[in-house]
Amino acid sequence: MTAAGEAYALFTELTGTEPAGRWSAPGRVNLIGEHTDYNDGFVFPFATPHRTHVALGHRTDGRIRVVSTFDPIPVEVALADLDALFPARRDEVVEWARYPLGVAWALLQATGRDTASVAGVDLAFASDVPVGAGLSSSAAIEGSTASALNDVWGLGLDRVALARAGRTAENEAVGAPTGIMDQMASMLGETDAGTFLDCRSLVAEVVDLGFARAGLDLVVMDTRVTHAHSTGGYGERRAACERGAAAMGVPALRDVTIADLPTVAERVDEVTFRRVRHIVTENQRVLDTVETLRAQGPRAIGALLDASHVSMRDDFEISVPELDLAVDVSRATGAIGSRMTGGGFGGAAIALVEHAKVAAVTEAVTQAFADAGYAAPHIFTVSPSEGARRDG
Repeated sequence: MTAAGEAYALFTELTGTEPAGRWSAPGRVNLIGEHTDYNDGFVFPFATPHRTHVALGHRTDGRIRVVSTFDPIPVEVALADLDALFPARRDEVVEWARYPLGVAWALLQATGRDTASVAGVDLAFASDVPVGAGLSSSAAIEGSTASALNDVWGLGLDRVALARAGRTAENEAVGAPTGIMDQMASMLGETDAGTFLDCRSLVAEVVDLGFARAGLDLVVMDTRVTHAHSTGGYGERRAACERGAAAMGVPALRDVTIADLPTVAERVDEVTFRRVRHIVTENQRVLDTVETLRAQGPRAIGALLDASHVSMRDDFEISVPELDLAVDVSRATGAIGSRMTGGGFGGAAIALVEHAKVAAVTEAVTQAFADAGYAAPHIFTVSPSEGARRDG
């Protein structure tokens, strides 16, 4: 059964009725631009074919109930209680349910709507976005929830506002200090294109990728090493970026250039400097990737992907041995370029590969993992796809 079918079946099992509507939103792959989003920088993701689906029905009692295929126990609260729950008492809610409930709370906050003016809802979720792989299963659940509630509550918000609500939910209701890239990619995705996003202005530009015309595939190599952004390393990296910006007297590292790096080195400790250097050089790599795609096409961006991985491995220190192995072996087997993608500390790497070499790269990486004693990776190709939408 498809994820859409699973969401429908779960809804009918929960309520004994047909849903009033069905929505979905995709995960995302970030082609380049890692950890730059919360530094007001540039990112270049695209939406994947993998989606989170939600079936929604109306209630008359002012309550919201959520259930999913990955946790069959429903979570139910009064809409009027969301304010008390988030963010102060978020730990009382099982983590997965904080995403949709947090989006509902964030939407009401953003619009100033009184809970008495919106209908209660039942929401049933199913997803084929790999969880913990760095493909933003969280943004997919946020995007599908935001799209559904925006429609049925008549909020009239545009896609950027819905992405903002998703980020608010993730930051405050879930407690993960992420930027807005994932939510924007999930909301704004288009077929065969990437979303070039300025995370300060939230101005987004659709850029043709041209992978299919060039005979290229983007291969995702999910290491199956799971990560959690609401803990530990992610927050430490963000704090280091904030220290670096403060040392330079600027609002965010977006305002620091490569020419400024010697000055940064004089003002901060060595670890903070390397964190800053990653962000500053990664921002430039995003700009260079977009320019190179337009001028020379996708076969010319490999060195930028490779340099991004080295920077994340050595300066930002968010890679793990499994990611490094996937990157190294895919390159040795003929990938045009390869890098880890997502927040790091696990998850997936990506490789831009000639269509004819996909099987060889898949076999080589799988064998290398077996030889190293690692769990078998999940390897698949993705194509840029459509963003959040109503399906029925």
